[in-house]
Amino acid sequence: MLKNKKSLVFIVITLLLVLMIGIGCTERDNSSSTGENQLPDSSQNTGNTAMSLPGVGPDTIANIAAKASPAVVKIETVVVEEVNNPFFNDPFFRQFFGGSLPPQVRQKAGLGSGFIISKDGYILTNEHVINGAKEIYVRIKGQEKAVPAQLVGADFDLDLAVLKIEVSKDLPTLKMGSSEDIKVGNWVIAIGSPYGLEDTVTVGVISAKERPVTVQDRHYKHLLQTDASINPGNSGGPLLNLRGEVVGINTAVNAEAQGIGFAIPTSTVNQVLDELIEKGRVVRPWMGVQPQTLTPEVARYLGLQQEWGVLIAGVVPGSPAYRAGLKQGDVIISLDDAEIKDAEELVDTVRAKKVGDTIKVGIIREGQKLTVYITVTERPKGYR
Repeated sequence: MLKNKKSLVFIVITLLLVLMIGIGCTERDNSSSTGENQLPDSSQNTGNTAMSLPGVGPDTIANIAAKASPAVVKIETVVVEEVNNPFFNDPFFRQFFGGSLPPQVRQKAGLGSGFIISKDGYILTNEHVINGAKEIYVRIKGQEKAVPAQLVGADFDLDLAVLKIEVSKDLPTLKMGSSEDIKVGNWVIAIGSPYGLEDTVTVGVISAKERPVTVQDRHYKHLLQTDASINPGNSGGPLLNLRGEVVGINTAVNAEAQGIGFAIPTSTVNQVLDELIEKGRVVRPWMGVQPQTLTPEVARYLGLQQEWGVLIAGVVPGSPAYRAGLKQGDVIISLDDAEIKDAEELVDTVRAKKVGDTIKVGIIREGQKLTVYITVTERPKGYR
């Protein structure tokens, strides 16, 4: 009997201990669901540091796209080209036209994207979207007819252009953000009209920054690289951060790879936007030389002890360098007493000057070190 009572007491004590442990666990669970250690609700976090997309709420991208897309436009162009007449090489036809045939004219349609940056109708896009266009039209979301646009300013080297449309009411706009603050791995959103498909939204991350890329005869510097899907027709459209701010202008895609697109950072755009609007162009200082990076082989051929610098392969007649007395074969080794190692450094240093600045140029000519002074002028159209 005593033994049975002891067993019963043991069982009761055990049950009480189990009950107490369960209550303690429940209290801890409840406190963690409301306390400081609780993980934040990802649906409330829309910042760039958010990690659904990891850390992005189910409606974050949709909300940004809905707010931004009314300011994104589709750009349609008409380019007129002259083409060689196939009959011109036939002597039978040439005899009827006095040795020459009238050129054939062909119209070609182009597509691109852009976005509105002011309520009164200024639009930012790529220069290659409107290059050679005789007519430019802009399609605004919610409007049935395309609106004629005028080219305000453009720059080939930076691949930027500003258009203007006449409007009777305020237009939706996008805010320019900071590309310098965005980090590799941050989420970005591209909006545009790839292959003419308006309001196409794609999402990715910043894959890299400061990418130099050459596309045909255009050399880009400092590009943002993204794996957000960018296709022909996206050019000129915005690349947005998770605050809905523009951090880049979509401009190029690597056709040989997937998930590699590029955008011009807003840090580049902000430097020249006012000039494009006010002057219609980017004003660049110019020396007027054809620079070539000096190599050890060329240095030995010229009998130079120095194996770095910039060889002048040619001087443009009438240019600042020509007037200052620079000659073909001179080697530039410094600008304003700062060493110049290669042609790219020379170009970047001169571009950082202002039109009218005088530069102290250190050169080597026939083995002798000399100093000349060049007052830079605005680069004429047609020169690079």
